Amino acid sequence: MGGLVSLPSWATHWNPTTLPTGQNLLSPKADALLAEVVETIIPATDTPGAKALGVHTFIQKIVTDCLEPSAQEGLTKGLTAVDALAQKTYSKPFTALDASQRSDLLKGMSQSTEAGQKDFFSMVKGMTIRGYMTSEYVMNNITRYQMIPGFYHGCVPVVAKNTTSKNQQNK
Repeated sequence: MGGLVSLPSWATHWNPTTLPTGQNLLSPKADALLAEVVETIIPATDTPGAKALGVHTFIQKIVTDCLEPSAQEGLTKGLTAVDALAQKTYSKPFTALDASQRSDLLKGMSQSTEAGQKDFFSMVKGMTIRGYMTSEYVMNNITRYQMIPGFYHGCVPVVAKNTTSKNQQNK
């Protein structure tokens, strides 16, 4: 019975205002960098991008509250590596790069032989997709999610049909 009562809270979508506030794992600068990374993964088109939907906040919350300290360290080190790689490759911070440069840099991280870079990109990409697809905007406006398929219409008029068969009418 308790599971049925709490089921609606498990199946709901999220938005940045519904995420509980607490201590942030990342500094404001690192949070802004994560926002640009997720925006590079899912950019704004005719629909909002990952940054506009607050996916970076979702990722930070999941990593802080649900993952082990090694994942938290991997996120912070990965963000440092993103900026260092941007400085090394383009002599600019990641936030100053154009969209194609950002995309190339992240693609290079995904194909890197360094496990830390590859793990960071895989984690952030997976969480970005999950966060985007379960956001309130996407669930309501794109996927048209319904928690329970179909509807129950309890008060509808019932039309009586003649149930006699043709054989009974011919007798």
